[in-house]
Amino acid sequence: MPGEIYFKTLAQLQEALASKSISSVELTRDHLDRIQAVDGRIQAFNSWDEEDCLRQAEASDERRAAGRIKGPLDGIPVGVKDVIAVRDQPLTCSSRMLEHFVSPYDATVISRLKNAGAVLLGRLNMDEFAMGSSTENSAIKITFNPWDTSRVAGGSSGGSAAAVAAGELPVSLGSDTGGSIRQPASFCGVVGLKPTYGLVSRFGLVAFASSLDQIGPLTRTVGDAGRMLQVIAGHDPRDSTSIDTSPPDYSEGLAEKKGPWKLGVPQEYFAEGLDPEVKAAIEAAIDWYADRGCEIVEISLPHMHLAISVYYIIATAEASSNLARYDGVRYTHRSDRAGDVVDLYFKSRAEGFGEEVKRRIILGTYVLSSGYYDAYYLRAQKIRSLIRQDFTKAFAKVDGLLTPTSPFVSFKAGEKTRDPLAMYLSDIYTISANLAGIPGISLPCGFNSQGLPIGLQILGEPMEEANLLAIAHSFERAHDFTDRHPNPAPPD
Repeated sequence: MPGEIYFKTLAQLQEALASKSISSVELTRDHLDRIQAVDGRIQAFNSWDEEDCLRQAEASDERRAAGRIKGPLDGIPVGVKDVIAVRDQPLTCSSRMLEHFVSPYDATVISRLKNAGAVLLGRLNMDEFAMGSSTENSAIKITFNPWDTSRVAGGSSGGSAAAVAAGELPVSLGSDTGGSIRQPASFCGVVGLKPTYGLVSRFGLVAFASSLDQIGPLTRTVGDAGRMLQVIAGHDPRDSTSIDTSPPDYSEGLAEKKGPWKLGVPQEYFAEGLDPEVKAAIEAAIDWYADRGCEIVEISLPHMHLAISVYYIIATAEASSNLARYDGVRYTHRSDRAGDVVDLYFKSRAEGFGEEVKRRIILGTYVLSSGYYDAYYLRAQKIRSLIRQDFTKAFAKVDGLLTPTSPFVSFKAGEKTRDPLAMYLSDIYTISANLAGIPGISLPCGFNSQGLPIGLQILGEPMEEANLLAIAHSFERAHDFTDRHPNPAPPD
């Protein structure tokens, strides 16, 4: 295959494999070489097994030669966030608590990737147990931004976004609890899709906040996000929250000319705190849609100002419950300094969890405790219903919502680590989609004066990913933002 392949799209690589201008072994080896060349500066990967990767690629080439292609991803390297279970691979969640744990089974999304023929290339770094917005909370390493390696990649799926942006992978999987796919996608200049809650199975995803978590793809283009969603979406009886539905053909919808649409602009997303250069880029994108014939409607989501408070009550409460299983007794980190069983429990958790995870467990335990449950958790759930109703009313008037993904571009490593509240505000524009269970996508829409990517977020109705992708694809196709790529350099 002539030319550099590191920044080819999934669609281009599928065509190259089909035409046999490149083999899966060659494609996989090239990406392993790329990882060796740049990951020392990016630090996107927690681990990979070169021998196993090449063995998967060889099997793909043998299938293709015999005319027994498994599916649309046969021979394509895919990276996996280290919170999704892959049989016989590490499952660390970037935490000391699980640093030696190897998964005994595959998540449903992994089974679907394997059935489609994907080459699983490695485990990607993240904020510990998906709790963070910069991948600085990882117990293993900090992942840096390929556009400026003195800056963060975002979080919690920072490794998944940075690996795609740096050309180490064509596609990856992340998880999104409050923006953890979309925000790092914005920071790293790639596409990140959070599907409707329940469209993609959570079986095999290590739980942070069960009513908010959702797995989704990070890719170079909107079309590639649709191709990945096609593989991983669908009903799973092993996930009680999985929606019993048959997804449409997402790629077919992108080939059709659609629109113009009626698009809403929520005024709450353009209030104080939005960086002027980010605001200018989003407004330019809104103007483009208007020039294309779309009707732009200013709307209001009156309860959005409560979203941060509601999110950090519900998410921490669910985290407190979900993380109670890590007790030092079974498969997790076990302290060697404990005197008895009770001491073992306390010391193992104290040693195994990082500061941010401890903070969220303490907050969650507090809001669930006797005397505070009604005042905090129950009230937060009621306001969550109001936030969901705000979106329902908005989508009765418009086909989609246009907003910034983040109020600012990627920030310097260490800049916000001492101020948890400032870090939490990184997700102010993304968390409401998780509370409402609606789909959202982030795609590049410009760069600031320092050459850092800016992300446009588009939010859609539940189960309307096809329309959401079409709205995003129309903008992407008319611009060259996804054609620009970083050249990772060491930090100053």
